[in-house]
Amino acid sequence: MSMSNGITRLLVALLGIPLILAACYFGKIYFLIFCLGIALLSFYEFSQFVKNKGIKVNIWLGYAAIILLVSNRYAPFFDNFNFLILFVVVISLIELFRNNGSAIYNLGGTLLGVLYLGLFASSLVGIREFYPAVDGLYYRGGYIIISVFISIWMCDSAAYYGGTALGKHKLFPRVSPKKSWEGAIFGFVFSIIAMVIARFLILDFLSWSSIIILGVIIGIIGQLGDLIESLFKRDAVVKDSSNIIPGHGGIFDRFDSLLYTAPVIFLYLMYINR
Repeated sequence: MSMSNGITRLLVALLGIPLILAACYFGKIYFLIFCLGIALLSFYEFSQFVKNKGIKVNIWLGYAAIILLVSNRYAPFFDNFNFLILFVVVISLIELFRNNGSAIYNLGGTLLGVLYLGLFASSLVGIREFYPAVDGLYYRGGYIIISVFISIWMCDSAAYYGGTALGKHKLFPRVSPKKSWEGAIFGFVFSIIAMVIARFLILDFLSWSSIIILGVIIGIIGQLGDLIESLFKRDAVVKDSSNIIPGHGGIFDRFDSLLYTAPVIFLYLMYINR
């Protein structure tokens, strides 16, 4: 990494991180807009790099579906399952008349983008809105999201530096040649450490078992999310999802672990953390 690139990355982080944390803390429409931004920009990046595979995503219908899925988690007004059935019917009919390359590829790419980015981003909103806006409970969702962010950042940093210093055994060379098992273990351990620290600072309303489980989820599922996005990019022969963030690549690059982790954490909160 060059000195100028490192400075650019630092400046972007110094400007962006406070805004992200503020959106997480205050929630409501601010966090909804943040999640919509992640989902829509990531979907755009996805639609662009899959063109290398001959896939012509139905981008405008995809945008509409993602907006509805994410917004519906904030203010529910339809059943997601029924909506997705209708969505498949509609995009199939539209593809009948598009005559733009492979219909199977186009339908598959559009569905993957909408399901992966729309549903996963809606899970982020679900986590933030999990606690009711009474008696100060509403901020708990923000504290969880902030803690998850910090845990992912620590996981990524520990995996990078631990892998650079000690990495000898390749983790998944077909997908990400530079990642090592040693780095992954460092990331896993530090994701749990981050959640333990968060328990003392802002997550005292969660049990210790939940803290450890969330750390494990982030340490495993978060790193798998990074590998899966790398799989998409390697298949499409691109290095970054885009260059929209100076020094950091694309939105999908920056939030891949968060997006992949979100539904697992949301399901844990919904059905297990009682």
